[in-house]
Amino acid sequence: MAPAVCVIGSSNTDMVIKADRLPDPGETVLGGTFLMNPGGKGANQAVAAARLAALPGSERGETTSITFVANVGNDVFGRQALEQFEREGIRGDFVTTDADAPSGVALIGVDSRGENSIMVASGANARLSEQQVATALASITNPVHTVALLQLESPMPTVVYAIRACSEKGMRVVLNPAPAQPVDPAVLACLYAITPNETEAELLTGVRVTDETTARQAARSLHDAGVPNVVITLGSRGAYVSTDSGAETKLVAAPPVTAVDTTAAGDCFNGALAVALAEGKSLFDAVSFACKAAAISVTRMGAQASMPHRSEVEALPLLSR
Repeated sequence: MAPAVCVIGSSNTDMVIKADRLPDPGETVLGGTFLMNPGGKGANQAVAAARLAALPGSERGETTSITFVANVGNDVFGRQALEQFEREGIRGDFVTTDADAPSGVALIGVDSRGENSIMVASGANARLSEQQVATALASITNPVHTVALLQLESPMPTVVYAIRACSEKGMRVVLNPAPAQPVDPAVLACLYAITPNETEAELLTGVRVTDETTARQAARSLHDAGVPNVVITLGSRGAYVSTDSGAETKLVAAPPVTAVDTTAAGDCFNGALAVALAEGKSLFDAVSFACKAAAISVTRMGAQASMPHRSEVEALPLLSR
């Protein structure tokens, strides 16, 4: 059967202002560029996965199917999101239009170094229900060949339900624990992999990640909680990968690039990782692929607009150690 990725998460509209620097509390900074783009961690990851899915003629000769499960409002932002998913070739049967809540919105500031500051009004995302997830999962006919990808912009009870339900169906579950917040340790044992950044890893483990040694300590803590595979993203340095309770570890390097906007780089990484795993790549090869995709994304403004296509990623040399 063709490999598949099921992304369960959020859909937002991003309103982005780029300025020389981000404002301090109480300060107004005049910005130069305004962009309004489709975003939301779930939608970003679904779009990244769709653009990076295997093309006809690839090594597997088949296209990875992408399903998105989400909630949008009955407003112009929601309608634009649905149109975007259709254009990207994402299966949107399970993106529900909520009549009682607006679509999610994110306000994003980006400075001259590409660093960002984000505030989110969740809107309809906060109403994604367990029943919506159950309905979507009932349609998946090849769970063993499906990777489920989740984040933490949806209600936590729904996320917990989805992780357990996907695991019970035999799907490999990847959790991107962002935005940073505590996760029930009992749920961690249901995961195939977890992909925190340094901040998220510290919140989950209490270990401040600054280098390979502290990344190894944080990974060991997550292994002890039952997660078999840990991928800690380290920005421009790449990602630290640990498997089998720390028995095998590796720092996978990212290609050197000049960042203009780091918004959604993590989402690009996770979408790419899910696609590569669904295609049967090893965890280390999947992380290498994801690092290259994320490196391309930071050279462009915007969230979904920055997501690269498969041919762009494959054109980059493999950089890892």
